[in-house]
Amino acid sequence: MAMRRFDPRQAQRGPQIRINQRIRVPEIRVIGDDGEMLGIMQTHEALRRAQEKGLDLVEVNPKADPPVCKILDFGKYKYDEKKKAREAKRKQSVVEIKEIKLRPKTDDHDLEFKTRAAHRFLGAGHKVKFTVRFRGREITHPEKAQEQLDWIVQHCEEIANVEVRPMMEQRTMTLMMAPKPAILQKVAQARAAAEKARQKALQEGRAAPAADDAEDEEIEKLERQLEEQDDDDDDEGEGEGGNE
Repeated sequence: MAMRRFDPRQAQRGPQIRINQRIRVPEIRVIGDDGEMLGIMQTHEALRRAQEKGLDLVEVNPKADPPVCKILDFGKYKYDEKKKAREAKRKQSVVEIKEIKLRPKTDDHDLEFKTRAAHRFLGAGHKVKFTVRFRGREITHPEKAQEQLDWIVQHCEEIANVEVRPMMEQRTMTLMMAPKPAILQKVAQARAAAEKARQKALQEGRAAPAADDAEDEEIEKLERQLEEQDDDDDDEGEGEGGNE
């Protein structure tokens, strides 16, 4: 099996939180699971204390000297952090750019899947950047990439406008599409209604509606599927001769 090469996109997903045995420094400042400051101790001792409580040792401030770690339930910690990020996102009106990568040889099935994903992103109020990557002699036939992008535009034109027309950038051809104003207005209204329902539920002591969470999870699932396809495409491309 071919070894998976380093993916530079990993660096774009933010720094990885070190937990348990991944904390390599010999000495750390420890906060207990109840918030009490336990002081500086050996990392292996802090890890032992966390394990005795069935919890994790999590690095919360790697830049401190020594790094600060906290004993907590890492699964719950990740859930809470994700929830905070979603709450912050709800209060923002920033339009995200989702990138979808293609190859001139992308087959019809994958092209249809990626176009449906783009349609979903656009319908959720995000811009979409399509990037067609060329390898080897593929660069001598840009018309194939142009055909793909034209097909995508045709299937998304009901909800999106072309913001940046297809253009070559070194060995890639890119296209940017943005949701139509009516779509953005619809998304804004839906978010406002959801926030109003959430606030009302909180005031009445009921569980807040989870519709937005479900939509976010659907978008994240689509992004993961696209990344998996890109990884498979990259692995396959490693076996191709660059100067064929």
